[in-house]
Amino acid sequence: MDRDNRLGDLEITDPKAMRALAHPVRLAILERLQRHGPATATQLSPHVGATPSVTSWHLRHLAGFALVRDAEAGTDRRERRWEAAARGFRFEIPEDAEGESAARVLSREMFVRSADLPLRWIAETEPGLDPKWRRLAGLTNTRVMVSAEELAAIEDAIESVLAPYVMRDPEERPGDARGVRFLRYHLPEGADEQTGENA
Repeated sequence: MDRDNRLGDLEITDPKAMRALAHPVRLAILERLQRHGPATATQLSPHVGATPSVTSWHLRHLAGFALVRDAEAGTDRRERRWEAAARGFRFEIPEDAEGESAARVLSREMFVRSADLPLRWIAETEPGLDPKWRRLAGLTNTRVMVSAEELAAIEDAIESVLAPYVMRDPEERPGDARGVRFLRYHLPEGADEQTGENA
């Protein structure tokens, strides 16, 4: 990948790994491990929509692509604990047909998985926030006319702002810190959408 990896993400370049991850249960497993830390298949099961044995199978499949790995044993050493290989992941659409197809499948699954997050936030989280946090939440829908190189530069600049907060040690966080999810969609328009005076 050309850009710096300031956020410490696992970089996925293998189309087979992309296809392996492009499954709702596997994406749910990886997200849960990234957000909540190590867990067993039994602990993950109710959160990912699969039985413990199916969850265990998906974990082994993810491990085959180094997306998850064994974690330190917990109090019960008979149970296998898993952890995410990195706090996040990234991929780019490769230039070959197989890679492009795999990246599109993974992208589609990720879009589907996150499509209802804003509505769930409005219904479940926002009503319980104090006004200070409620005022800071929001949505930006900005259209800009840029080249591909400029769009890459914008993404790089956003990551450079976020990186110090993503990478800092937990003990360095302020006492009133809380998780904030940034959903960043960059959706280049098609040639037929280039109308108006800015086209």
